Amino acid sequence: MKDSPILIVGKNAKTGWRVEQRLKEMGLDTRGVSRSTSPAFDWEDQDTWRAAMENTRSAYITFHPDLAIPAAEQAIRDFVALAVELGLEHLVLLSGRGEDGARRAEIALQECGLDWNIVRANWFMQNFSESFMVEGILGGELRLPAGDTVEPFVDVDDIADVAVAALTRPELRNRVFEVSGPRAMTFAQCVAAISKATGYPVKYTQVPVERFIDGMRDEGAPEPLLWLMHELFTVVFDGRNAIPVSGVQEALGRPATDFDAYVARVVKSGAWDRQGLREIS
Repeated sequence: MKDSPILIVGKNAKTGWRVEQRLKEMGLDTRGVSRSTSPAFDWEDQDTWRAAMENTRSAYITFHPDLAIPAAEQAIRDFVALAVELGLEHLVLLSGRGEDGARRAEIALQECGLDWNIVRANWFMQNFSESFMVEGILGGELRLPAGDTVEPFVDVDDIADVAVAALTRPELRNRVFEVSGPRAMTFAQCVAAISKATGYPVKYTQVPVERFIDGMRDEGAPEPLLWLMHELFTVVFDGRNAIPVSGVQEALGRPATDFDAYVARVVKSGAWDRQGLREIS
């Protein structure tokens, strides 16, 4: 199994493609899979799993849409059982801080008998630039059902670095790495920092959670995602994850990336550019 590829479940996910890129740069063989690859991997179709997993030695696992959903625990248990059957040696799971459903999935991994790691993350900084919040940023108003609760948002590049360390450094195995940014911020503070850096006005507006969910439903969002967003904003996002944690430092020996550094990087990339709307101060 030593020369077998490392499986990346979620090849096109925010962390998945970053992990695969880093492993390839290290000269390691990978097999990135998703619903669109050949072989394909679809969490909702277990008939796709075996071909995707066969002859791999370890795996980085991202679950779609999130480990918090009720179906996630059994899916992870079934995945782990197949990994044991196929002879995989090491599983690294991306999880979420403060999610009861995610904790149940983690236990399935920890009890499977294989080497394991859990990378338990706060909200991603990249949600502002690569996900459902970017439209609001570009439109000048981010509307979310979150008030003054603070969150130590984590840089996805830090998550990828920790996952790669776990996959490639045997001395780090069988450990949980809780990862966050170095300071907790409100959504309003994040939006203000983005507005300052981009040079155009962006405001944050708090909206009732039901109105937010209804808006997503009107735009065609699937029910599991609607359930997840309701769970995140009514249960998980209650301040339970407000204190920064040290997993990045523990795994990598360096501090976690600050939000301002992330913002500067995104501005440089052009991801928040709005033609004709930038104001020169």
